[in-house]
Amino acid sequence: MLEFRLPKIKRKKQDIEPQEIFLDNLAQKKQKELGAQDRKLETPVSERTLKRLIFFIILIVFILFLKTFQLQVLNYDKYSQLSDNNEFIIGSINAARGVIYDSQGKQLAFNKSSFDLIMNKDDLPEDDNERLRILEEMSQLINKDYNEFGEIVLENIDHQTLVLLETKIDDFPGFEIRHNYIRYYETETASHILGYIGRISSEELSSEFYTELDYVGREGLESYYEEVLRKNPGKIKIERDVYGNLLSKEIISLPKSGHNLVLWLDSVLQSKIEQVLKQSTENIGSSKAVAIAMNPKTGGILSLVSLPSYDNNLFSKGADEEELRKLLTNPEEPLFNRAISGLYTTGSTIKPLIASAALEEDIIDYKTDIFCQGEIIVPHKYDPDIIYKYTDLHAHGATDMRKAIAESCNVYFYTIGGGYKNQEGLGPSRIKQYLELFGWANKTGIDLPAEEQGFIPYPEWKQEYKGEGWWDGDTYNLSIGQGDIMITPIQVVTAFSAIANGGILYSPKLVKEITDNNNNVLMAVEPEIIRSNFVDSDNLEIVRQGMRWAVTGQNSPNASSMTLNSLPVAVAAKTGTAQTPYKNHFHNWVTVFAPYDDPEIVLTIMFENVEELRAVALPAAKEILQWYFSQ
Repeated sequence: MLEFRLPKIKRKKQDIEPQEIFLDNLAQKKQKELGAQDRKLETPVSERTLKRLIFFIILIVFILFLKTFQLQVLNYDKYSQLSDNNEFIIGSINAARGVIYDSQGKQLAFNKSSFDLIMNKDDLPEDDNERLRILEEMSQLINKDYNEFGEIVLENIDHQTLVLLETKIDDFPGFEIRHNYIRYYETETASHILGYIGRISSEELSSEFYTELDYVGREGLESYYEEVLRKNPGKIKIERDVYGNLLSKEIISLPKSGHNLVLWLDSVLQSKIEQVLKQSTENIGSSKAVAIAMNPKTGGILSLVSLPSYDNNLFSKGADEEELRKLLTNPEEPLFNRAISGLYTTGSTIKPLIASAALEEDIIDYKTDIFCQGEIIVPHKYDPDIIYKYTDLHAHGATDMRKAIAESCNVYFYTIGGGYKNQEGLGPSRIKQYLELFGWANKTGIDLPAEEQGFIPYPEWKQEYKGEGWWDGDTYNLSIGQGDIMITPIQVVTAFSAIANGGILYSPKLVKEITDNNNNVLMAVEPEIIRSNFVDSDNLEIVRQGMRWAVTGQNSPNASSMTLNSLPVAVAAKTGTAQTPYKNHFHNWVTVFAPYDDPEIVLTIMFENVEELRAVALPAAKEILQWYFSQ
């Protein structure tokens, strides 16, 4: 049986069977017969729909054009700046704050290196999941809830944590380790002098020298000399790509440390005075006292102690917060600087100044005796049956000016201050005038913040504020430092320095020099004279002699300061006991200058609210000066 096979037609990828060709021809013939070959299935678009489509396309193009115009033209500067900020970040390079030295070069304020973990939210990943991952991993690394993260995540990082963070910090975009400094003070004996630093406020951020993480001076020299001590941070330009990866760093300006302060302060004397004052306050059951030592040739402050004092390290980063809270709520107010801000009645401390005024006004000769029988009696101006007595501690007999100073005779100063019988008195106006010449009731200009001005009462003031006239008794009280007079200890020591040096009133200063990091002197703080020759030097010499008699007892059997006569050098002194609002409590004063012939130190000591008439300041002064002149 014969089998017929159609031949195969070969093609490149597959064979075409002959029946496929025949079938395709048959299909085409069938389409022609039916007339379906040229038919197309179409639905024409309406003219209305077409117009809507064209309008919509034009609207979209117009909106895109407007947005492009806004971005490219109207907001060009804004987005150009944002673009620059995304590409380059200007950072700061930290520098150290200036330090503080005493007169012998002993460092009192230090900078200790510290490292803080900082978070910049703008540099965190934009992707929410990635940002959360970074925060959670950092939270686990430092064992702190990331919900508590602020700009400063960790302050004063401990060494072990620091090492761990430094090895991983590149894996945490948005976080950086920043080198910083902690202020540390060598001793708290000078806390009121040095002060402390605190976190900068938003109002203080306007200066180019600060960042929001900086600390600035808050009290003492730290505050007063902030512009000298503050650092000048350097600038660095950091380039990152869009993913936050570091591309380059360029230092724009180098950091500069703050300048240093060299003080007149003798820190060894400072420690000795604080030790003596603390022991004395414990002995009398008190806590508040002041001592200031001043060089009468320059106005330099050799020592300034205010008790109670405080530990200024409590204001540094990482300090004991509970102890700081106790300090801030202490009813004894240890932060209060009594030396420059405390206002006190002066008692007999005023008498050398009243004597100077009487001599200068020529109302009495220094050799003229006034008889003291222990009191003066003043009858009422209109009713002789009413009498007023102004008393003394005891009768002094015939008393001239030098004896009156040495024995602190109240009757003598009542008489030359307010007048009595045939003796003219200075009166309130001249008393006020001369006290102000000696610097009382005027700020001394000491280089510390918060100095108080003080106050001397006068007739017009009393009438305006108390609704009362000024009586002779007011002048008598003022003549012995009682009544409404309120003076600061710094004003007392400054006035007596003018007596000690023969009539130059210096503004007290703590800072002697300003230096750079290489101890080169940038500026020597020259002594500042407030006034001079306001009282004749011969008159001041009489006053000086009276203060010397107070120590030697010359012609003054009841001299007030003879306990000081055993010191290694000749000294002159004036004590004071001032009444207070508290019954049987007094402010106890003494001011001493030495050596008598060529004074190099004036020492004022005041114990606040001492119970009964106890001599506290005088023995304290003796112990301090015995030590000082034995060195």
